[in-house]
Amino acid sequence: MRPLATALCLALASSVLGPTASAQETIDLGVIKDDDIRVVQKLLYPKANRTELGLHVGVMPFDAYVTNATGQVSFNQHFNERLSLSVMGGGGYGFKTSVYKKLESPAYGVAPYAYRYLASVLAGIEWAPLYAKMSFNGRKVIHYDVYLAARAGVTFEQSVIDGGGSALGPTVSPGIGSRMFLSRRLALRAEFRDDLMLQRRQLTDTTAFKQNANLTLGMTLLSGGGE
Repeated sequence: MRPLATALCLALASSVLGPTASAQETIDLGVIKDDDIRVVQKLLYPKANRTELGLHVGVMPFDAYVTNATGQVSFNQHFNERLSLSVMGGGGYGFKTSVYKKLESPAYGVAPYAYRYLASVLAGIEWAPLYAKMSFNGRKVIHYDVYLAARAGVTFEQSVIDGGGSALGPTVSPGIGSRMFLSRRLALRAEFRDDLMLQRRQLTDTTAFKQNANLTLGMTLLSGGGE
């Protein structure tokens, strides 16, 4: 009787567990289309509904006659992970390049009508379509974003010629930049932007177009801890 009972128990267990194990091994999800796949990822460094304050230093190195050094402050109100309100103000000073000094020397006696940067205020939007991460030296993972900026405002400049006057010009400023997140609240931020302005120049009584290409690097602090 005992061998028969054992055999009946084994048969019963096989009948109960067999279909379950088989079902687990043969689950068919069907065909999944590309547009059915939606990856939901929680960002390690979110920006949505946070403010961002920054301090930056910059240079305008592409002017043949004047090299401008700048200090700037920035403010961003991030509406979501991609879109933010951006305000940037700054001040600085321009120094004559070696080319300018050579032209105004006794050998040439020419003083180009150049302007140095003194201050600007710009406001607009930033759009950050890219959030990514990369491995640095195979040990540390760096998180960063890339954004495009469209701002407008005014720029105040001064002639490098004594008595040449100053100019307050309307400015349009497209740019591209990136944040490298150091922590949930701190980021290293680099930006290239091109300030395009119109100036009314007193010495010649003319309106001129001027371009200031900016390279800036700074640190920013984000409010709170994000969502």
